[in-house]
Order: sequence, then structure tokens, then C-alpha cells
Amino acid sequence: MSKNIRIERWSGEALVQYIPELARLRIEVFRDFPYLYDGTIEYEKKYLQTYIDNPESVIVLAFDDDKPGADKVVGASTAIPMKYETEELRRPFIEHGYNLDDVFYCSESVLNKDYRGLGLGVRFFEQREAHAEDLGGFKHITFCCVERPVDHPRRPANYVPLDQFWNKRGYFKHPELKTTYLWKDLDDTEETPKPMTFWLKHDR
Repeated sequence: MSKNIRIERWSGEALVQYIPELARLRIEVFRDFPYLYDGTIEYEKKYLQTYIDNPESVIVLAFDDDKPGADKVVGASTAIPMKYETEELRRPFIEHGYNLDDVFYCSESVLNKDYRGLGLGVRFFEQREAHAEDLGGFKHITFCCVERPVDHPRRPANYVPLDQFWNKRGYFKHPELKTTYLWKDLDDTEETPKPMTFWLKHDR
């Protein structure tokens, strides 16, 4: 495994060169349980444009400098102030009395399978939290994850939820903060609603 892994924070138009590779990574990673997401390059490019257009967003990129060209990008992690997010994400916080200006949202982290277990997940959280600190004014950092039944037919026998990892980073599950997102699972012919639960880190 290469030791020349570099982590950098990127924002704005400079990200355009990496959009195709980021789209590919998202589709590849989110095909796995628990997301089982059957995505398309076209949708991913549109989704990622949000982060290019918003000057307060960030994408943390992991580069393997021993690889050539676009293949250098082996992981990415996104974040943006909650006030700029979709209605589905904002609604639970509004309903529970949060000021959206106080909330920073960590969207997703995607990492090539060959680079897992090297501590890059921790560094993704550190860099997104550092970006929130640089922007200033946030009391809460949050993310959400999909809820799948324990008897789901595609649940791998060796699947281990990331709850302990998130707890160690200071994030705790808030069952009262829930939303629903639509996407098409690998086995489906159309989109279906998926329950999502938020995890929060308080007192920034």
C-alpha cells in the first residue's frame, strides 16, 4: 500500500477537475450495504455541483500520489452549512427548534476499499470539523445515516455498524431527528423512501 497519501480541503471551481472521479467513487461505494444505491454519473455530477457553487462548502480529498492522473483521488468527504441543504435535511432541525445557522452538516465520506483501515475516516472528520471552525459560529455538527432492518436480505454476515467509530469522534445518535430520502436500491425498479437518522456533536 502506498504511503504517499495526501489529505487536502478543496472548495469552489478548483473542484471541477475532480467531479468525474468523485462521481465514480460515490456510485462505487454507495452500491454496498447499507445504502445499496443504484446511482448514475449524471445525477452525481449534478449533486456535486452544489459544493462547487457554494463558497462555504468543502470537499476533503484523499490523494495517493503514487497513482497517475485522476486515479490519485482515492477518497472524498463533503460538508456544508445546514442552512444551504435540502428541505428534507433542514426540516427535522426546524421542527425541533434548532437555529439552522448553528448547524454544520457533514454529508458523506467515500473511500476506495483498498484504503480503508488506514485512519482516513478519522482525518475526514477532522478536516470537516476544522472547516466548520474556520467558518465559525456553529454549535452543532451533524450527519445522517440510513436505517436498515437487521434482517435485510442484502445485509452481509460480517457487517459491523459504524456506531462505535462515530461515538469515539464525539457524535451521538438522536432518534428524534429523522428524515426520509428517496433513491433506487439495486434490486428495485423505482425509487422508494429510506428512513435516515441524524447523529450530532454538540457544544462547538
